[in-house]
Amino acid sequence: MPRKFKRLLILSLGILFIVVGIIGLALPFLQGILFIAIGSILLSLYSAKFRAWAESHTRKFPKLHALVVKTESWISKLVGEV
Repeated sequence: MPRKFKRLLILSLGILFIVVGIIGLALPFLQGILFIAIGSILLSLYSAKFRAWAESHTRKFPKLHALVVKTESWISKLVGEV
């Protein structure tokens, strides 16, 4: 897959997951926080600024930070170079 297409796909999916997550915060049958977390991780793969923001905000909670780093590396392996 071309690199440009991957970046566009990850950006689109990240925004879609965040929008669904925001909707899910109001609806009782959707897990909004889960969708927002997935969207945030996808956006952190796309944008270095977003990755730095996420890292600075998760450093306060070591277990959460370790989970975010582990998940980012897993998604990077799954998707490949972005």
